[in-house]
Amino acid sequence: MNPTKSPNWLLNYIVLGIIWGSSFFFIMLALETLPPIGIAFWRTAIGAATLAIILVIQKVALPKTLKQWSLLWVSGLLMSGIPAVLFAFAEQHVSSALASIINASTPVFTVLAIMIAFRAEKPKPQVLVGLSVGLVGVFVVLGIWQGFGDSDPLAVGALLLAVTLYGFGSPFVRRFIEPMKIDSKTAVFGQVSTSALSLLPLYLFGPLTIGPATLQSIGGMLALGILGTGIAYVLYYRLLATVGSPIASAVTYVTPLVGVAIGVTVLHETISWHEPVGALVIILGAAVAQGRFNRFLVRK
Repeated sequence: MNPTKSPNWLLNYIVLGIIWGSSFFFIMLALETLPPIGIAFWRTAIGAATLAIILVIQKVALPKTLKQWSLLWVSGLLMSGIPAVLFAFAEQHVSSALASIINASTPVFTVLAIMIAFRAEKPKPQVLVGLSVGLVGVFVVLGIWQGFGDSDPLAVGALLLAVTLYGFGSPFVRRFIEPMKIDSKTAVFGQVSTSALSLLPLYLFGPLTIGPATLQSIGGMLALGILGTGIAYVLYYRLLATVGSPIASAVTYVTPLVGVAIGVTVLHETISWHEPVGALVIILGAAVAQGRFNRFLVRK
């Protein structure tokens, strides 16, 4: 669809970028009170409750078969449950700014996962170039020439594992969830609700809190669940419907800008020169892999 026919698409795009970019800040606030698995549980549970309200208001049907629920459960663990735990764990040891920058490499890892999951497809040269550039960007962000610098290697590993799971989640959704032909909000509800149910017993067997509840931590947790996991997906799928995948997926380029800005200005985090430089390289690699420069390279 032509973006000019949908005047509100740009507002949705900006709001979505701000919400997802702020999520790393909300995680930091929630960590004052909750352990990582608690944050992941409440994030998915509150997000599921938010989506449930939307589904009831819009009278959207739920999945009907056990197979559908099973596939949504797997995709939910890949796209929501496990990464939520990993990001919260990592942010105990690294800055929210670094977490947001590593998250920006998700399109690069998605390309890599698609190459592995669909090995019958020969990757285009632009994909290989973009993937290589993006991975170089990750190494630059991490300052690999100086070890991991001040970053905890285990935390960095958790971030990289999270974006790898995101990467494999995308082709899984494409292969198994999209053919279901169910409403996108129903699919997301199925993913986050089953993730919450999977995380609940693990959460109950550990510490329920790690600090006193404060207005900041409660607000951060509510924002993370309602906005970052509930409303954000509604906005994302609305963008997909109005302007298509190329523009909607480009919101990934906005989130690290917001994440770094909040981390530096609000949390007073410090960043090294190579982190924003690496972020730009990651974004460049993702753009090349996604074919965003093709129109400049194709001869008329």
